[in-house]
Amino acid sequence: MSLRMEARVLDRDVDVALEVGDGETVAVLGPNGAGKSTLLAVVAGLLRPDAGRVELDGRELTGPRAWVAPHDRRVALLAQDPLLFPHLSALENVAFGPRSAGTRRTAARTAAQDWLDEVGVGELADRRPGQLSGGQAQRVAVARALAAEPRVLLLDEPMAALDVAVRPALRQVLRRVLAGRSVVLVTHDVLDALLLADRVVVVEGGRVVEEGPTDAVLTRPQSAFAARVAGLNMVTGTWRDGAVVAADGTTVAGLADGPAPAPDEPVVAVFRPSAVSVFRDAPGGSPRTSLAVRVTELEPHGDQVRVHAGHLAADITVHAAADLDLAPGSDVVFVVKASEVTVYGNAGPLESAP
Repeated sequence: MSLRMEARVLDRDVDVALEVGDGETVAVLGPNGAGKSTLLAVVAGLLRPDAGRVELDGRELTGPRAWVAPHDRRVALLAQDPLLFPHLSALENVAFGPRSAGTRRTAARTAAQDWLDEVGVGELADRRPGQLSGGQAQRVAVARALAAEPRVLLLDEPMAALDVAVRPALRQVLRRVLAGRSVVLVTHDVLDALLLADRVVVVEGGRVVEEGPTDAVLTRPQSAFAARVAGLNMVTGTWRDGAVVAADGTTVAGLADGPAPAPDEPVVAVFRPSAVSVFRDAPGGSPRTSLAVRVTELEPHGDQVRVHAGHLAADITVHAAADLDLAPGSDVVFVVKASEVTVYGNAGPLESAP
């Protein structure tokens, strides 16, 4: 095991536990204020928890009997802002970590040039941060973090401040250079999780509510946030006569993914917004689910319109939205076929750190 941490921070109402295996990338997902940055700060040594411990390769970094300074943890933190030294060149920025660890100047500069080449900006070695674009500066920051040879790399939404056009290229760089490294990646972007992470941990309200292999979490989410990130509608309830019945009485017919659930077993139903049709009045026919809802928001979604109705959504064409004369406050009916709804067991919330 590479990294093991558990921490309780009372004034932020955070109580979380996390493990990262050797060479594993773990994506941490969750809404703003969920406790993701607090988790990183505890691991990096920037925040002392009220209780808990952090261990890296069996060495206690934070605990009742230990406190290792951030610079001595072999942990590197890369944030949204590259935070490069403005008076140093890209090469000197990257060489700073090795030099601080006692590496001779020539060797540090050679290593820095190698890392700049690795992230695709080797030709920019002599430029200062003010002469770099946002994407170039973030690549230099990645090189600087890796040049310090950390045992664990912490990435706090490293692409959030970048233009959408430059994110795919940086994502591919990260996919290459992070392979085989122990990484904790905080992100809101489902593509980051899909392309970079081996495992996903979902944090809500300062607690870990779901975790598992990336594909499993994003195709069979157990939490509302994971469902939103995966672009799925989700209804939780109990299984009764071929349908999921929620606590508020909402009933969604669906097909079990695997053995049929037992009567009254806790289950989850998921379906894509693209599988939902929108009507002004409920149509006839079966087996279909009709849900009377009120439109809360309309937003562009590619060449379609995403119709939000509380926690549910439907994707329809612009022409259909105009024909229905939709606007926030419109009362409509969402209809989805049972064959488009996947039902599976609800594992329930995870326990927080002891």
